[in-house]
Amino acid sequence: MSSGSPLPQPSQNVVVDTASLPASSTASVWDRISKWVSENKALVYTIAGVAVVVTSAGVVYYLSDSGRPGQSGATPPTEKKKSKNQRRKEKKKAEEEKKAKAASAQDEQTAKKPEEPSEEIPDVDEATVGQLDEETRKAYAAKLKAAGNKAYGSKDYNKAIELYGKAIICKPDPVFYSNRAACYNVLSEWEKVVEDTSAALAMDSEYVKALNRRAIAYEHLEKFSEALLDFTASCIIDGFSNEVSRVALERLLKKVAERKGQAILEAKGKKLPSPTFVSNYLQSFRPKGLPEGLDESIDLPEESGKAELRKGLLAMAKKTGDGYEEAAASFIKALELGDLGEFEGLALNLRATFTYLQGSAQDALADLNKSIELDPSLVQSYIKRASLHLELGNKDAAQDDFELAITHNKDDPDIYYHRAQLHFILGEFAEAAKDYQKSIDLDRTFIYSHIQLGVTQYKMGSVASAMATFRRSVKNFEDVPDVYNYYGELLLDQQNFSEAIEKFDKAVEMEKQSKPMGINVLPLINKALALFQWKHDFQEAENLCQKALIIDPECDIAVGTMAQLLLQQGKVSQALKYFERAAELARTEAEIVNAISYAEATRTQLEVQEKYPQLAARLQSMGAGFGGPPAL
Repeated sequence: MSSGSPLPQPSQNVVVDTASLPASSTASVWDRISKWVSENKALVYTIAGVAVVVTSAGVVYYLSDSGRPGQSGATPPTEKKKSKNQRRKEKKKAEEEKKAKAASAQDEQTAKKPEEPSEEIPDVDEATVGQLDEETRKAYAAKLKAAGNKAYGSKDYNKAIELYGKAIICKPDPVFYSNRAACYNVLSEWEKVVEDTSAALAMDSEYVKALNRRAIAYEHLEKFSEALLDFTASCIIDGFSNEVSRVALERLLKKVAERKGQAILEAKGKKLPSPTFVSNYLQSFRPKGLPEGLDESIDLPEESGKAELRKGLLAMAKKTGDGYEEAAASFIKALELGDLGEFEGLALNLRATFTYLQGSAQDALADLNKSIELDPSLVQSYIKRASLHLELGNKDAAQDDFELAITHNKDDPDIYYHRAQLHFILGEFAEAAKDYQKSIDLDRTFIYSHIQLGVTQYKMGSVASAMATFRRSVKNFEDVPDVYNYYGELLLDQQNFSEAIEKFDKAVEMEKQSKPMGINVLPLINKALALFQWKHDFQEAENLCQKALIIDPECDIAVGTMAQLLLQQGKVSQALKYFERAAELARTEAEIVNAISYAEATRTQLEVQEKYPQLAARLQSMGAGFGGPPAL
């Protein structure tokens, strides 16, 4: 899910805004990275959006005449006793005649005035320049450059190219090459722009105008990696002071990412995200047993839609990666086999759930529409469709679906929990708190309503209330590992490191006991971040992330966190591999574009270090390199 996407994610049964919680396992990995980026200039400039398009106008001198038209003689006196209207007409006529005379006088003066002799332009070529001494060459070069500037200002670009070329013959100079490149830029001769700017940069490697002009040419030639490198170098030289350049580079990064992202999407096909992601998404709905008519005591024909539907529900309950894959396949097959009777709406709902998890929002929406048509009483379909509407940017449709759900079952606590999610994402925290409380009043056994209420109170600035909510939750749900994990996040945000780590450790141990085949890895990642912030212990933080990836190799949050940790230590090439892996794991096109943007910017940073070591050193000295620890 893209940064800011409103739909609760698999790792988002509790929607926690990363602006307040540094290691929120409930937000998109790209939300978390973006927050970290905003607090660490190394990534703000070399990853999040360093740079870009500078329009190359060259060195232009605008010449204009400042002479005024001659003044005409005195205005003829007006007659007495004329009407006011007559006087106005005569005055207007006199002014028009005055302007006409002035224009005529100016034209006559211009025609009679002899042309001022222009300064003689030196005529040199490769053969004759060798006969000139050094001082004469310099003088000729200056005159030719001035003449080239004048031709450029008059938009006589071919003449300017010729004059700059002669200036270069007299005295090779990076400015002359860059100015000639500006002419080629206007004429869209991109290969020649690259040739001339490269010549200028060979003489002055930190010539910003030349870097920007070459970057523009590279972009037109679709040599995007080269363009990114030049724009990044130019921004470092400018100290990242050019807002236009930074915004433009972000645009270029997005362009590159969108092209590569489309190829990744086409290649990957439909694939579920990590088990951690799927489990946490499914847990955002209260668990329900097998529907009456599908329970295991009933003998169903093996090759029937109902049997496949039951098989999928049982596989989903395993809460493992293989189980989720089996469930997704079973729901598809159940609908293909048909003969589902009253359960067809449920089957469509479940297929939509896994289709959404695979990143196909529109296909999921179509299934939910049909599910509601077949079974209007299935409240969960309205809730899921509301979330999809919100993800697709239709807030009003989302609100309407929650209202429809309430008309069918006003006492379903899931409605209020998920509507609270909508309010939370929109920043309507008071409304969110009311709906979370309503969900709790209807069903006090659902831990995530309590957790999210505490987080919402925290967001509203009621820290004491939030901590009290979590203390009560720990007391009432002492066997639920998630309550310790999210309680730890609040403690971590308050820099209560030792107690936060204690809560994360408790969550890890409880996960091991309750799920011996695999655990929710979020407490491991949160502990890694806590140790990093508290003790700057890179090695242990990396070890914990690696452990998380052994348990759940496709956990996007673990991959993104590893990339951050490695980049912060200056291990750029290793970080790049993790960003590329994040792109492979991304679920939607927006997520893929985000991941590739980070990967491409990281790759560019690596190239800057290799090609411009002095700029890498300057980046560090500006505090934008790999200095102190980030606020992860």
